[in-house]
Amino acid sequence: MMRPCHQFVLRVFCLLLASWSVAGQEPANAAKIALRAARMIDGKSDTPTNKPVILIDGEKISAVGAGLAIPAGAKVIDLGNVTLLPGLIDVHTHVLFEIDGTNVSLQDVSMLKVVATQSTAERALLGAKLGREDLEAGITTVRDVGNSGVNGDVALRDAINNGWLPGPRIVAATRALAAPGGQFGHLIPEAQKIIEQEYVIVNGPESARQAVRQALYDGANCIKVIVNGSPANVTLEEMKAIVDEAHIAGVKVAAHAIGDKATRIAAEAGVDSIEHAYVITDDTLKMMAQKHIFLVPTDGTEQEYLNMTFGHRQPTPEERAEQEQWIKPYVAGNRDRLQRARRFGVPIAAGSDMYLTMPDEDRGQASLDMFDAYSAEGMTPLEIIHAATSNGAELLGWQGKIGTLEAGKYADIIAVPGDPLQDATTLKHARFVMKGGVVIKNETGNETKNKK
Repeated sequence: MMRPCHQFVLRVFCLLLASWSVAGQEPANAAKIALRAARMIDGKSDTPTNKPVILIDGEKISAVGAGLAIPAGAKVIDLGNVTLLPGLIDVHTHVLFEIDGTNVSLQDVSMLKVVATQSTAERALLGAKLGREDLEAGITTVRDVGNSGVNGDVALRDAINNGWLPGPRIVAATRALAAPGGQFGHLIPEAQKIIEQEYVIVNGPESARQAVRQALYDGANCIKVIVNGSPANVTLEEMKAIVDEAHIAGVKVAAHAIGDKATRIAAEAGVDSIEHAYVITDDTLKMMAQKHIFLVPTDGTEQEYLNMTFGHRQPTPEERAEQEQWIKPYVAGNRDRLQRARRFGVPIAAGSDMYLTMPDEDRGQASLDMFDAYSAEGMTPLEIIHAATSNGAELLGWQGKIGTLEAGKYADIIAVPGDPLQDATTLKHARFVMKGGVVIKNETGNETKNKK
């Protein structure tokens, strides 16, 4: 019998041989794709390109420019009067998690119910559905920041990468790191196993380092930390250990942090992004700008929060007024925080934090409502486009792969009607979506043809 180590070597050799054979068998005249449209925003330049042509060879872009010659034999997709952009990136979402969005007062109970009653396998299957909805909306890459059971996001990521099902590229965090209790608050000791379905608990710097190593072993390609715990926060010493261990491995750290203490701990520790930061001081924002720490504003509009509260039900004037008492100052505070961050030069990446059902919208559509909030809060259309493309790619460490339309990058491309430089909310209405050179959706009404 062959020794196990020899069997392993033989398998690796066979796989390499198969890959070399497949690569060598590709015909020299394999069909290429040429995309044409009225306009293009490539994610690099501040001005659009008129009458662009994007040449695609396999998964990647081979050339981009105005009026490029189209090679013979290429499949031409002329999309007409639309604007081409890089595929959108949502750097803060929960693809394997969904709760009823029509009663925000019950979110904590709903979250506990999901964790207690849904297996990781069940949540991964839900993620397959929600991921496809994201992709069809034009979100070609997501960073899934936890609430995915025990490594369910890794399983979904790998299934998509293996071509088993359609979905966005996924940067997976596995279970978030947190102080005892996670985000569940005071539970009876018997409920500890429920907490462990969502969080890896850290107690001290060495425990924090071990938690990062476990996450990496489990398949994480980013680390999520709940700095604001319940009842305890992650300490500065623990955060520094987490950041150090993750950065040694070349992995980014995302910090859920709200309030002066938590945001300051995250910034001082040198995380790569601070999520939410609904309450944050000028000093911490200046520190973020200095250290090039991204802000991920997971904001909504007043109407979106009302929709979350009442769904299709028409509230009474009294009910609406009661909800507006907290919604209006909350939205105003988010606007103030974002404007201060822009003023201090804090880099911004777009994140929806979507995990709720929304009336008349699927997951992808609901996720893109963040553009309404960013626009209402004063971001320019170009800032919003960069936040959802090139900035997002930089935060993920994938700026060499995605985020702009240029040769050598993945052909993750969307087309939207109108001019997003005038109205960024047109990004919510992708009529064409391509991921890795594969057409996911084409609602432009234009057919493909072969170049003679």
